[in-house]
Amino acid sequence: MRGTAAKLLAAVLMLLMASKGGALAASGQLIPTVGSAWQSQRAFAIEWDPIAPTNPTGAAYLIRNSEGGVSEEFHRDLIRMLNPISVPPIPDAYTVEAWLVNAAGESGPHSLATLRFDNAAPAPPRVDPPAGWVLGADAAVVQIGAPSDPPPLAGVAGYAISVDGSSPCAQPDHCRAGDIDLPGSKGGALSLGTLPEGSHSVRAVAVSGSGVPSAVTIATVRVDTAAPHVSLEGAPAGWSSGPVQVTARASDALSGMTANGLLGPFTAITVDGGAPGHALGDAVSAWIGGNGSHRIEYFARDAAGNLSSPGSAAVRIDEDPPHVAFAASQDPAEPERIEAIVSDPLSGPSPDRGSIGIRLAGTRARYEALPTSIAGDRLVARWDSDSYPQGKYELIASGYDVAGNSASGTDRAHGARMVLVNPLKAQVEMTAGLKGRRLTGRLRRFGAGPLAGRDVVVTETFAAGAEPRQRTTVVSTDRLGAFVLGLNPGPSRDVVARFVGTPLLSRAASSGVHLDATTRIRFHASAPTARVGGSPIVFSGALAGRGTAAGAAAGLPVELQFRFGHGGWSEFRTVAANARGRFRYRYRFSDDDSRGVRFQFRAHVKGREGWPYGPGTSRPVSVTGR
Repeated sequence: MRGTAAKLLAAVLMLLMASKGGALAASGQLIPTVGSAWQSQRAFAIEWDPIAPTNPTGAAYLIRNSEGGVSEEFHRDLIRMLNPISVPPIPDAYTVEAWLVNAAGESGPHSLATLRFDNAAPAPPRVDPPAGWVLGADAAVVQIGAPSDPPPLAGVAGYAISVDGSSPCAQPDHCRAGDIDLPGSKGGALSLGTLPEGSHSVRAVAVSGSGVPSAVTIATVRVDTAAPHVSLEGAPAGWSSGPVQVTARASDALSGMTANGLLGPFTAITVDGGAPGHALGDAVSAWIGGNGSHRIEYFARDAAGNLSSPGSAAVRIDEDPPHVAFAASQDPAEPERIEAIVSDPLSGPSPDRGSIGIRLAGTRARYEALPTSIAGDRLVARWDSDSYPQGKYELIASGYDVAGNSASGTDRAHGARMVLVNPLKAQVEMTAGLKGRRLTGRLRRFGAGPLAGRDVVVTETFAAGAEPRQRTTVVSTDRLGAFVLGLNPGPSRDVVARFVGTPLLSRAASSGVHLDATTRIRFHASAPTARVGGSPIVFSGALAGRGTAAGAAAGLPVELQFRFGHGGWSEFRTVAANARGRFRYRYRFSDDDSRGVRFQFRAHVKGREGWPYGPGTSRPVSVTGR
């Protein structure tokens, strides 16, 4: 038996040495494998090299609490003597006492060890994130405060932190030493490094000395990496005629631009490199005045402290009016062309605004605007002097610069008053008359000879109902200034001849002449004789209405007349022409007195409004009764 017990004890100890890589507690010592550390599990693994009595049969164990009271007493055989020892479920620093015994009741020396058990969680820590927003380039630093409640027996070993959803510890219910980001119980500042832009959830737990985590404390860290957006309002695209108020406005989608004291957001403007004018918050305004081009720069800082790059703009101001003066003299080749020069040293003459006006000199009448165009720095107008009575006329030019300033001038460039005497051009006389269907006329200059080789425009205006209503023909004067135009057949018309004038010759027009055209009628009877009481004679005809509008003849009254011998003509029926100018009438001879009598018949048209011809009568036709 002795040999067997000794061999069994040696085998157990050798097995323990093998499992621990050959290390073993010193002779007689009982050591927990966690050493003096606290443990959150009740079962403690041990190392023990006991001093055995003769022929040991087992091991005895006694567990006392921190007040010395016996909490538990038990025995194990030699095979299980090194199994883990479980302490009561109440956290405490327990003392375990162990020794070997034999069958005779003899005991070996007692070995003592402390088993520190604490599975209680500490209270959650306090987490203070950075106030406001963190600049993207700065590290985010949180302040960890120790729990306000007393710590567990194991104390607080430190604090574990995670960002954006992950658990602070690798295992939800236990934290290892490597999980702790801030060692020690006091807490303090902990840098999270630089974080991406946006809002981040920071989770923190206090970790007890036995690795038990507290409830999670969540705090929010806000990071803004982008500078605010800044725009400028009120800066004109071109020149301004007076002081300009500009406003810089800033916006920021994250930290914002709400005013928050001197260290908070601001918006600023500088003018021509001067000291910035700034205002707390998202907007600042400034007035810019004085002639010239001014450089504007504007920038802003958001609540996180991001500073925008300066934006720039130019504000150009021209507060002075332009100078306006007429050309020094008229162009001899174009006396009706009127020019005025607009000069401005800053913004320059306006390319699209300006006018020239005229009125009779010495009056207070309003100036009449002339058609004016703009060519560079010149206002150009053409005066239709032929349409104005003779006399002196004074002119005014109104010019603008690009900024919108205006000025008026009534003098020529050399200082003399701008006055023109009408007529400016040589006066022309036109005469015309009719010789049958020929229009003849003459064109000459007053006080001088005829005007040869000049175009004369002849306008024929036809009476209502004609188509077309007007016709224009151009003829040229011969070496004597004379012209001739044969007028084509057609409706009645008024005829006038005109000379349109030239830059040096006035316009001229003849007196109007009237050409009457009679209505031409074709008329015939169906037979040269008519039997009294027999079949009727059919009278028919048509109006020769060359140049009339379609349908103009519709309803036109046509008188049918007769006579016999050398008597006068008498009307016996009025019929209406159709739209094509045709008419028709059936007449029966019924009077016996008509036998042997030779009658003459004709058609007569008096005309009417809308028919472009005068009265007309057909040639007579003869019918004899029998």
